[in-house]
Amino acid sequence: MKAMEPPAETAGRPEEPAGAHAEPAGAHAEPAGAHAEPVGAPADPVGTASVDRRQRKARQTRHALAAAAVDLILEHGLVATTVEAIAERADVTRRTFSRHFTGKEDAALDFVRGDGDRINALLRARPAAEPPLLAYRRAVRDWLADRENPAWHLRPRMRRLLALVDREPALFAAYERIRVDAQEESIRILADRLGTDDVRDVRPAVVVDAAAGVLTAALRIWARRTDEHDSGAADLAALVERAYDALIGEAADAASRSTTEE
Repeated sequence: MKAMEPPAETAGRPEEPAGAHAEPAGAHAEPAGAHAEPVGAPADPVGTASVDRRQRKARQTRHALAAAAVDLILEHGLVATTVEAIAERADVTRRTFSRHFTGKEDAALDFVRGDGDRINALLRARPAAEPPLLAYRRAVRDWLADRENPAWHLRPRMRRLLALVDREPALFAAYERIRVDAQEESIRILADRLGTDDVRDVRPAVVVDAAAGVLTAALRIWARRTDEHDSGAADLAALVERAYDALIGEAADAASRSTTEE
């Protein structure tokens, strides 16, 4: 931790008379306990504050790159946008870009990855007694209702980017990779909740594929609408709820028909 290091001596500094650099006895020492951590405070041998600063700076850089990618792709199109232009817009080097992303599509859709992580965190926190489908639905509802960390799709110009995903094969492929990764994690979470093996038990995968499919369908419909059709956040949340109601209704209807036909 930098605050704990003694002042560095500059190479080549002229020698001072003996004792000139020394301080009076006790002048450099801090009062007893002044430099020590409070009683009971965790030790910090590796410099947690420095690590936190580096992590915070890395997050800021990643966010700046993602925002630059979105802006440039919407301004100039996917084909005309280069990784070098994204790095320049974010005021970093090409090498720094490569430490964070595999390509411009990956950078532009980084907010989607973050939303998948948030949905899974909310799913993991749902009460254990909730049925899997209901738990996923409520995790999505909580995600859309979070105004402190707004869903990617509710941020400025994101609807245009989401609509572009359907038209650009490279963006669609990147979107699918992110979506599949998030769903695989959701499957593992539900398997843990059910106390089962997600390879031998089909329930976690079936629930996640159905629930995530509903969300994807609702988002696609919402992205294709114009601002004249809805006001944004509230209507997206309502559309997602209607989509889940439709899934449950279809499942109930299919179960009813199956029972009567037997």
